[in-house]
Amino acid sequence: MKRNLWLSLVALSALLFSACGAPTPMLVQKTVEVERVVEVEVEKVVEKTVEIPVEAVSLPTPLPAVAAADVLPVVAVPRANRLIVKNADLQLTVQSTDVAIDRLTQVVGDVGGYIISSRVWYQSWLDKEYKYASLTLGVPVDQFESAMRRLRDIALTVDDERAGGQDVTDEYVDLQSRLRNLEATRDRIRTFLDQAQNVEEALKVNAELKAVEAEIEAVQGRMNYLFDRASYSTITVQLSPTLPDPPVAPTPTPTPTPEPWSAGRVAENAGNTFIAILRVLVELVIWFSIVVLPFMLPPVALVVGLRHLFRRKRA
Repeated sequence: MKRNLWLSLVALSALLFSACGAPTPMLVQKTVEVERVVEVEVEKVVEKTVEIPVEAVSLPTPLPAVAAADVLPVVAVPRANRLIVKNADLQLTVQSTDVAIDRLTQVVGDVGGYIISSRVWYQSWLDKEYKYASLTLGVPVDQFESAMRRLRDIALTVDDERAGGQDVTDEYVDLQSRLRNLEATRDRIRTFLDQAQNVEEALKVNAELKAVEAEIEAVQGRMNYLFDRASYSTITVQLSPTLPDPPVAPTPTPTPTPEPWSAGRVAENAGNTFIAILRVLVELVIWFSIVVLPFMLPPVALVVGLRHLFRRKRA
């Protein structure tokens, strides 16, 4: 009986152990299956990404091929480094031309410029010679405005002022490209000169080489000129002295011109004089009759009456 009970307990324990340990393998298997599913899904996604058709992607149209010899090197010039050739003209009226020239020379020295050319001449005014001058100045481009302001201060009046500029950057860049092409051509010609088989070929190649070198010198000279002109601005100043006002001339008195003698004119003058005298006499008679005669009649009548009375008494 005890043996049967013990066997029952052992069997029950085995059942309980098997019941507790079974879920673990199932969970592991399910986990493995989930990982496999995920890996499969990832592989599918990768395969779909790789299999995108090329026709669905819009590619840019290819540019036409350009020969290397047709491409010119382009030099980008910053906006702040533009080559501007500045020019200005000033006409100034000054108190003294000599003093103005000294002050102008001082201004040019202070701004680091130089005098390109000068001209002095004299003009007469009221029997006196006055000095005039014209000077062309070169000043650094960064001192252009300062020089213009100081030159205005020299004058009593600024009679005329003109200023302008010319942008030569594009021309300078074109010359740079042209110079590079010419230098490349010169180098190729030199290789041809080394490969010349006889004197005639060498002379022909040498002539071409000299022509290219002459063109290189011309281009370099133009580039140097543009660079120098852009580095130094040109200001032309004309100095005129102050002239005194001319004296006011008195108004001339007209001199009568004598007329030639004429009998008709004498007779006309005599007739006019007679008429004038006659007119005066008539006017005197009229004035005497109206103004004087009324006052003279009573006294005259009294005198006449008294005289007549005395005569009667004597008689």
